[in-house]
Formats: sequence, C-alpha cells, structure tokens
Amino acid sequence: MLQTRGHRIDRGDILIIRQAVPNDAPRAIAFAEATSRESDFLSFGPGEFGYSEAQERAFIHNCESSSSRLFIVGEVDDELMAVLTFTAGDRPRHRHAGEFGVSVRRAAWGRTIGSLMVDTLIAWAQDGGVITKINLRVRTDHARAIALYKRKGFAIEGTLARAVRINGEYFDQFAMGLQI
Repeated sequence: MLQTRGHRIDRGDILIIRQAVPNDAPRAIAFAEATSRESDFLSFGPGEFGYSEAQERAFIHNCESSSSRLFIVGEVDDELMAVLTFTAGDRPRHRHAGEFGVSVRRAAWGRTIGSLMVDTLIAWAQDGGVITKINLRVRTDHARAIALYKRKGFAIEGTLARAVRINGEYFDQFAMGLQI
C-alpha cells in the first residue's frame, strides 16, 4: 500500500497525496465532472465520465488490492485538487506496463501538484517491483504537460493522428513512455 505523504507547496499549503479508498467515489466523480468543464485536454468532456458511484467504488477497490493498478488523490485542506489513475494489463505478458492519466483542478494549475502526483506514481512503480514501463497519451498541443513529462524522463514514442475529436475538430496525441 502506498504511504500517505504531505508535500509543502506554494503559499505554505500542504498537499496530501494518498491512495484513494472506495468512500472517495462520490468526490472522485464530482471531481471528474468539475475538471471536465475546466479543460479540453481530458479524455472526456462534461457529462461523459460515465461511471456510477458503485462502478467508481469497485474501480477504486480493484486498484487498492492490485500491485499493477494505482488510484491516488491529492488534497489541499481536504479539497480534492488532483487525481491520478494507473492501470496495467492483467495478463502476465502485459502486467509490467500500463497507462496513466492525471488531472488537476484549474485553480491548482502551476502549483507543482501535477508534478508531485507523477513523482508519486514513478516512486510507487520503482518500489513495487512489478511495473517496468509507464505509458501515457497527451495531445500534441498540450505544451505544458509535454514539458512536465519530458522533465520526468518520459520520451515521445510515437504520434497518434486524429486520436481525439472535440466538436468536429481532430487532435493528434503523442504516445509517451518511461522505462523503470
């Protein structure tokens, strides 16, 4: 199990990063809906998250009991500011590699919260002994995120043309990876 850690961020605030628990499901769903209204860089838009509370609880429980899945939350003053999920394959040939997604509330952009969430994922993978490859997809026009991932050691491994469609407009994505 991941250890809960506090990180001092700007303005003297403390960011608490911890493993999600099933009781976080309602807050996680509300967070997903809120962030979907704040950014077009997510894989879903407003009203498209599509998980019921029961499904979200089950997903979190599955992550809690797995050595190849992770669901972490970042809180400041008990307010959910960031969520990161990582899932790897279940079969032996694919269990070592998985993909993550991270989202941060707009009010917390630029406060190193996303960076600390990614650091936590990388440390978890290094300590766990199961995950040897972390993958992600990011829109090619999301310069801040790409710069963050490159600083963390991720490399662009390819481009997925027309991978995202929003309001009839297509966007390419980079496939990026980090070997642990």
